Amino acid sequence: MKTIGLIGGMSWESSAQYYALINRAVRDRLGAPHSAKIVMHSLNFGEIARLQHDGDWDALADILIDSAESLEAAGAECIVLCTNTMHKLADEIEEASALPFIHIADVAADAITQQGMTKVALLGTVFTMEEGFYRERLTEYHGLDVIIPEEGDRAEIHRVIYEELVAGQIIEGSRDAYREIIERLAEQGAQGIILGCTEIALLISQNDSQVPLFDTTEIHAAAAVDFALS
Repeated sequence: MKTIGLIGGMSWESSAQYYALINRAVRDRLGAPHSAKIVMHSLNFGEIARLQHDGDWDALADILIDSAESLEAAGAECIVLCTNTMHKLADEIEEASALPFIHIADVAADAITQQGMTKVALLGTVFTMEEGFYRERLTEYHGLDVIIPEEGDRAEIHRVIYEELVAGQIIEGSRDAYREIIERLAEQGAQGIILGCTEIALLISQNDSQVPLFDTTEIHAAAAVDFALS
């Protein structure tokens, strides 16, 4: 079994899900009492979120590169960045580290295309929804047609993530708002919805959507297990 390296803490609420999902999957595939070999470097999301909103992506790149180097020194054999938004800096990490990097958008796209879908909607932070680093990878590398919510809906999605979900707050009114946004996207032709923030699955599940949801946390964790057991 290979050792999985996790860059976590963004937020720890979703990183805890990664840890649980990976270990459960290894146990299911190998049988009890097997568990995964994992090294995690968990960051302070307060610092990360401040730098994100300040637009200081150079400082963020330095932090993530240092984290990847720490994982490699600790014996990790791959890098799993436990956040969608910070994949904005995936190229910088890959350039700085010799370890295989499991890109969250690539494995999400694989899950979508395996179901024969071509048009999907993307939910996430405003960085993920509005900037090109994520959507362009889905369209240019994988041929998907990706739509995003309207501006007001994007602001509400982002607010719920940063004000509620990263703090472990699950509020029913926010769940209702997400359901309504998903319904509008389905009416625009989205065949599926990418939960492109690792905290969103803490709030909504397939029961909240009439179209398939693609939980990037679950998909990414499964890809890490595939690597570890390959």
